[in-house]
Amino acid sequence: MSRLDSFIRRMHAQRTSLDYAARLIVNLPGNVLEFGLGNGRTYDHLRERLPERDIFVFDRQLAAHPTDAPAPEKLFLGDVLTTLPEAVGRLGRNTALANLDIGMADDVATRELLRSMTPWLLRLLKPGAVVVSGQPLTHASLTPLALPFSVKPGRYFLYSRPLAADIRLPNPIGVAPTIWPEAAPLVSIEKQ
Repeated sequence: MSRLDSFIRRMHAQRTSLDYAARLIVNLPGNVLEFGLGNGRTYDHLRERLPERDIFVFDRQLAAHPTDAPAPEKLFLGDVLTTLPEAVGRLGRNTALANLDIGMADDVATRELLRSMTPWLLRLLKPGAVVVSGQPLTHASLTPLALPFSVKPGRYFLYSRPLAADIRLPNPIGVAPTIWPEAAPLVSIEKQ
C-alpha cells in the first residue's frame, strides 16, 4: 500500500472514529479536548460536529491558519506535560471527549509521552467520557471500546472512562488524590 493510500485510510478512520465518539457523548455534557492542533483540520471537524461544546486545544506551537485555530483562551500552547497541569487547574473534571492526535517519528518516545500524559488526562475526564486516539493507550482506568465497523482494528483506538461509584485517580506528583461520584449512565453503545 502506498503512503498516500495509508494516509487516506488513517484520515477515514480518524473521521469515522470522531463522528462515532461524538454520538456516544450526546447525553454527556462537558467540553472537548484536542491534543495536536497541527494545521487545524481535526479541530475544524470537531467544531462542526460539536458546535455547542467548548473545545480546548493543546499543541507545542501554533501552526494552523487563523481560521482553523482556537481563541487564545482555549489554547494550551507549549509542552503538553507542562500545560496539562494548568488545564487540570482551569478546567477541572469536565471533559466528555478527548482526541489524542499526537505522535513523533520515534514510536518509543510517543509511547512514553502518552504514558506520562495519561494520569493528567484522567484528571480531566468525566466518568463516561470517550477518548479517541491514533495510538494505543494502556491504563487500567480506561476501557477499550469497539470501533465503528468500517475502521480496521489497530488503525485507530477508542476508550471510555468507566462509570463507577468510587474511582480513585492516579496521583501525579504533588496533586491530591481525587474520588469521582457516580455519574448518570450514557446511552448504550450497542444500541447505536
